[in-house]
Amino acid sequence: MAIEVLMPSLSPTMTEGGLALWHKNEGDMVQSGDVIAEVETDKATMEIEAVDEGVLGKILVAAGTEGVPVNQPIAVLLEDGEDVTALEREYVLTETPPSVKEQSPPVAKLNVPTISGLENTRVFASPLARRLAQHDNIDLTLISGSGPKGRIVKRDLEDVTNETKESSAVSQIISPPVEGAAEHQPYTEVPNSSVRKVIAKRLSEAKRDIPHFYLSIDCRIDTLMELRQTLNERDGADGKLSVNDFVIRAVALALRQVPAANASWREEAIQVFNNVDVSVAVATDDGLITPIVRNADSKGLGAISNEVKELAARARTGKLMPEEFQGGGFTISNLGMYGIKDFAAIINPPQSCILAVGAGEQRPVVLDGVLAIATVMNCTLSVDHRSVDGAVGAEFLSAFKSYIEEPLTMLL
Repeated sequence: MAIEVLMPSLSPTMTEGGLALWHKNEGDMVQSGDVIAEVETDKATMEIEAVDEGVLGKILVAAGTEGVPVNQPIAVLLEDGEDVTALEREYVLTETPPSVKEQSPPVAKLNVPTISGLENTRVFASPLARRLAQHDNIDLTLISGSGPKGRIVKRDLEDVTNETKESSAVSQIISPPVEGAAEHQPYTEVPNSSVRKVIAKRLSEAKRDIPHFYLSIDCRIDTLMELRQTLNERDGADGKLSVNDFVIRAVALALRQVPAANASWREEAIQVFNNVDVSVAVATDDGLITPIVRNADSKGLGAISNEVKELAARARTGKLMPEEFQGGGFTISNLGMYGIKDFAAIINPPQSCILAVGAGEQRPVVLDGVLAIATVMNCTLSVDHRSVDGAVGAEFLSAFKSYIEEPLTMLL
């Protein structure tokens, strides 16, 4: 019996994904554990491994297809003794499947009604109708059949072809092509990836639904900078520590000291996390992704530094596993390296807090009643008022500031 390969659910919030790439062609033998395709989730591109063995009899969804629902069949495996011709009666492609080496354009989707209740990858059509559809590059899943029980027949394809030709002719009369028009376009459209769409949706929901409030604090970091230089110049130093490594460590220790800030809002109850898992915002071509430093309060500066570098590198190439960026109790967003002095970040749900870290700059300050110059870093905490009160946010920032301004305490 043919085995359907379904679009997997790679995260609790995933409802659809993009089929980025096929690693196997139709007719290839597939073993359990083989990587057969890559799926673009809401945060990264993940490899799909085969669960069953068999021959890849039919690819149902082409590489480059976006918005494929979870649990929709994307391919079919044939077991021993099964004939691929049997699949022709059962399945039809939603897109033309390109080979791994040569990507071909998807089947044209025409604006025609569908059969009520028709499945995404299964249609009833006569053999002649299928051949005509293939010849004219027509997607059968978008056609209403006029034959018995909604079966698609030859005349349905002829009607669609005629309508398309008439529509094209009218379009040419109404909007004739203008020579050189493309050269004078006032903008360039960059298609939104599925990752970008999900980021936009979640940020909109977060800003709309979460009652944000903001707390800002200035931290003197001269002592921290001196300690960082000393540690980086020591013999046998394993990589260079960044200011952000100190920030992550300070946040982790402050959350251990003020656990009420390490929380998530739920309608039934506020969840206070037992582990200190800190998410770190990383910029990628598709938008921000937040890999997590697990149990950051129990890790030293060197371990945090190495882990962040490794996570960030894989985040930028879309190679993070879901568990490496899903979850976490608190997020840090640092734009100091871009010279941004201060900003307020949008909370990363279901977390309750995100710390926006600005650049350190020299400012006049009063120390022991005397005017002096110090390197000051502004930090702004965005807080979900449903789960974290103002006093808790202030207590957290006070603890964070003490670690940043007395960095030797982070080494104890």
